[in-house]
Amino acid sequence: MSHDEREQFLAAPRVGILGVTDHRDGARAPLVIPVWYGYEPTGEIVVEIGRETIKAQLLRAAGRFSLCVQDERPPYRYVSVEGPVTAVEDPIDPDVREALAQRYLDPEQARAYLAATADQLEQDIAIRMRPQRWRTADFAAFAADFA
Repeated sequence: MSHDEREQFLAAPRVGILGVTDHRDGARAPLVIPVWYGYEPTGEIVVEIGRETIKAQLLRAAGRFSLCVQDERPPYRYVSVEGPVTAVEDPIDPDVREALAQRYLDPEQARAYLAATADQLEQDIAIRMRPQRWRTADFAAFAADFA
């Protein structure tokens, strides 16, 4: 993918798979979990997580993480980014939380979700990451050979 294509792909509302190193108790594999995330081209990635979760502990310890997003419809495409944590916002800004809900839900669902989970404002933090390494694939040209 070109620079602009990868930026636009990452900016689209897709569920991301966050990966962070897990060295607890001799673990040998990263923690890999689905997350909602926010991203604007050339900006930072922001994820909302519970302050006391394993995820939060590992992100603070590692100081960096990876995020992979995909479009599994043919032709398959993905963008994977990795970079340092640039900020931990504790507690999360209500505007950031609202923007994430509105990114993934229609307006009515977002309002209902935010009302039903309002207590998370006290429990959640925002973690920001600046992408340093990008890996991308767009199999459109490859798939065209089989059409």
